[in-house]
Amino acid sequence: MKLTYERLAGVLLITFLLYWAALGLKPVDRHDWMLENVMLIPVFALLLWGWRRRLFSRTSHVLIFVFLCLHEVGAHYTYSKVPYNEWTQAVFGQPLNDWFGWSRNHYDRLLHFLYGLLCAYPAREIFLRVAKVKGFWSYFLPLDLMTSTSAFFELIEWAAAEVFGGELGAAYVGTQGDIWDAQKDIALASLGALLAMVINAAVNHRCQRDFAREWSDSLAVR
Repeated sequence: MKLTYERLAGVLLITFLLYWAALGLKPVDRHDWMLENVMLIPVFALLLWGWRRRLFSRTSHVLIFVFLCLHEVGAHYTYSKVPYNEWTQAVFGQPLNDWFGWSRNHYDRLLHFLYGLLCAYPAREIFLRVAKVKGFWSYFLPLDLMTSTSAFFELIEWAAAEVFGGELGAAYVGTQGDIWDAQKDIALASLGALLAMVINAAVNHRCQRDFAREWSDSLAVR
């Protein structure tokens, strides 16, 4: 049986709240967990506003849900300590880092990539239904938003590290000694968003009859 829009949103919300509570019981670093969860306030405000207006599709709600669940794993362990190597060791008999020759914990890099990959599609729906953009701009602007918000978050991390300092600041920023950490995180978010928009454009090109005309019209000089 297909869930209605309201019921799907309710199921995802209740599931996430239970998941959030379970991972919030005994996090590795309570202060870092609190900092990581501050981002949920504007996210839920946006989702509530969008839900009342049916802004986001069912697909977008699921994509956002998946991203937030993965984010909570990073908040529970702190991103630089997520034990994915132990998990792959237990399942496959070898740490994941050994497969690729990595020396750092890359869970934060994965989440930056998934931020772009999973959240660009919901961002596109905002531009389509609020800003009424079409054609080229409906793909470029979500990519631009993912890149700019990723860069803005890096600034927030830097500010938090300056304010809190010490181990808490280092845990929240999670550079792990890489001086180019911020740039790599932004690049991965952009790559994920680019991939999402390329896939979205490819599907629409195949299924949307006026795709080429709409794209051309969006680039015409008025």
